[in-house]
Amino acid sequence: MTRIAVVGAGIVGLATAWALRQHGAEVRIFESGAPGGGQSAGESRIFRHAHDDARLARFVSHSRQLWRTWSEVFGQPLISPGGAIAIGPGVPEKLKLLDQLDHVPTAPLNREALQERFPLVADYSGPAMVDLHGGTIHTLAAIDALTGALRADVVHDHVLSVRSTATGAAEVRTGTGAETFDHVVLCAGRGTAELAHGAGLDLPVQLSAHVRLAFAVRHPGKDPLPTFQDGSDAFGESGVYGAPSQDNRRYSIGLSDTTRPAGPRGLDDPAELNALTERTAAYVRRALPGLDPTPRGHVHCWVTTVPWGDDGVGAWSDGAVTAIAGHNLFKQAPALGEALAEAALTGVVPELLRPESRLGAADSP
Repeated sequence: MTRIAVVGAGIVGLATAWALRQHGAEVRIFESGAPGGGQSAGESRIFRHAHDDARLARFVSHSRQLWRTWSEVFGQPLISPGGAIAIGPGVPEKLKLLDQLDHVPTAPLNREALQERFPLVADYSGPAMVDLHGGTIHTLAAIDALTGALRADVVHDHVLSVRSTATGAAEVRTGTGAETFDHVVLCAGRGTAELAHGAGLDLPVQLSAHVRLAFAVRHPGKDPLPTFQDGSDAFGESGVYGAPSQDNRRYSIGLSDTTRPAGPRGLDDPAELNALTERTAAYVRRALPGLDPTPRGHVHCWVTTVPWGDDGVGAWSDGAVTAIAGHNLFKQAPALGEALAEAALTGVVPELLRPESRLGAADSP
């Protein structure tokens, strides 16, 4: 039986391990903390189909089908039916792109329709749309379901090094052991580039930090709230995103801005996170009167971006080690897991995920 190691039990690592198990592989998942506790932390994420790169939009559409399969397998809905709303000048292009995809219904929204679907937002009359099969990913439910199914495969230890051996296998050294596998997949978030370097892979990852705040919904309703993306600058910020909790009682908001790139010793100025916190709360006061603007929860996480864009993703491979890096990957996780499992079992990274393909680049055809 093929033995595969997956380093990192965030959503991408768990998705990869799940896909490998479906192919009959023996899997070991190495994680030093709680599964889903790193860049996968938080109680919600946005599922959206629209991306500047049409190839990524198609890839995400395939991932949406896999999310439906997961929901059936695990016996619970993992994406809400609330839809994904976007406002701003980019909406016409998003609608045009999504109109080319099968099974991705959308609708433009006028001022009244926007208020009806998303009563939390202040008055707005610019371009707006809803992606009807988008919605909130119930992240905690997804992590719990996958962790429960893969619990026997999780090794709670930190990985110090990974390398390809002279025999074509891959070695993993942890705090308390050393094992050899047919292949290793690195899904370790901010730790991926460092481990990959030891295996001879140079990942051009830029590291920064981000804050996302949770706010109480003033008047929670029974109908699922949509997710929200604001690229309008109508409320003093552009590149804002938000998603509700599963019970509709909290709504998480984040800015697309991050801290300045972190150096080898970490953040140069941690006060930047406080500045982002204040800007986020100020945005909520202006744009979302349906929320209490006092933050009720914080998620601080590292952001790993590749040179070709904020939605960029790629997989690097050399011998028996494959490493994945990118940003905004949660919605892609089932499809990424499927592709990384293929790479581990065949030794060949699917063409779309190779760095030279620049998946997620805004200037892609």
